Amino acid sequence: MTAEITGTTAGDIADSVRELVDRGALAAGAPLPPVRTLADDLGVNRNTVVAAYKQLTAAGVVVTRGRAGTRVARRAPIAQEGFAQGSVLRDIGTGNPDPALIPDPTPALARIGRRTVLYGEPVIDRGLEGWARDWMRAAVDPALEFRLTVTGGASDAIERLLAQTLTRDDAVALEDPCFLSSMNTVRLGGYRPVPVPVDAEGMTVAGLQAAIAAGVRAVVCTPRAQNPTGASLSAERAAQLRAVLAEHPYLLVIEDDHFSLLSSRPFHSLIGPTQRRFALIRSVSKFLGPDMCLAVTASDPDTAERLATRLSPGTTWVSHLLQRLAHAQLTDEAVTDGIRSAAAHYARANAAFADLLRGHDVEVAVGDGLNLWVRVPVPARAVAEQLMRRGWLARPGDEFVLADDDAAAHLRLTVHDLSDDQARRLAADIHAAVEAARLLKVG
Repeated sequence: MTAEITGTTAGDIADSVRELVDRGALAAGAPLPPVRTLADDLGVNRNTVVAAYKQLTAAGVVVTRGRAGTRVARRAPIAQEGFAQGSVLRDIGTGNPDPALIPDPTPALARIGRRTVLYGEPVIDRGLEGWARDWMRAAVDPALEFRLTVTGGASDAIERLLAQTLTRDDAVALEDPCFLSSMNTVRLGGYRPVPVPVDAEGMTVAGLQAAIAAGVRAVVCTPRAQNPTGASLSAERAAQLRAVLAEHPYLLVIEDDHFSLLSSRPFHSLIGPTQRRFALIRSVSKFLGPDMCLAVTASDPDTAERLATRLSPGTTWVSHLLQRLAHAQLTDEAVTDGIRSAAAHYARANAAFADLLRGHDVEVAVGDGLNLWVRVPVPARAVAEQLMRRGWLARPGDEFVLADDDAAAHLRLTVHDLSDDQARRLAADIHAAVEAARLLKVG
């Protein structure tokens, strides 16, 4: 197999291995040649092969097992958000909003009426554009000029933003632990995720500095309600991050403010007045529903123009019917009152469940967002297995990990739609699951 691997640069060697894997010449679990052997056969420096193997490892193509060598990775199912299909267990790891709190679009549909949109018309509905410009203007630094783009959701925007900036194997700074959609977008795009640790105040300064030193070309950050931890940038942390980024004005900085109108925390941006490449994304999915596949992006003019070219050739717009529906709801006082009530419900439900857990000696810090990030004293996957025996399907923290081993000691729970009785039973069952997992570990 060594003879089939070709190339004289790290990128060429990595591409050669990828091609062999893609056409089945290298099967899952197959060993790659030792670094020294492959370097000698190709007539290159050993460091070149090491760099190629690092690229392949970061892309998930291979796994390195120390003295056991490097082998082609087995393709595991990619973790996704949402309900687990076909499970009889009560799913408490969905990350979904409460469907009972999603506004009924029927009254708004009746108001917007029918209007035919033809090719060549403005791609953004004028009513939504005016509303969204005010919404974004309050969040973007006054010194920055921006343009608006509408995409089919936040993940769609992030994928297109990265595609118009990066090439395969380029490095992207991601929070660690990380939102599943962002992690999957980066990996499936062929980019290299560089982990930036997250603490209670959000993305860490040292982590961002290390990522920049590692050569990242883009940074994806959640300024509040970080998924899965619930962390939000403090004013002080945001200022520190802006100071770091001020020295790198042409680094693409993407902020995903997914919780926006539902957030109980103030918005603190890491996009400073000198940033030349930036994008602030706000989706409507958390408060108008995931089926409203629409997000607004405010970005610098050059990025906005590039982003527009990545939209679907031929149509070049997100449905005007959908845009008008979103605008009609967001300017309806009854709907916005409902969004505020939903925000209070999510915060109240999470705080109440955290109190229940503390009563069972399980510590949890309440952040912002739809979920709770619960630390357990034993491996979370073992606790999740014990919870399955008790009728619950929980999400272990290792699904959200890039490099942070501590995340494996957490569960991400979505509990805001539980009744009081269900919440009390779940808290007791988590305590029992922890004790059972602890006994199994000791045994």
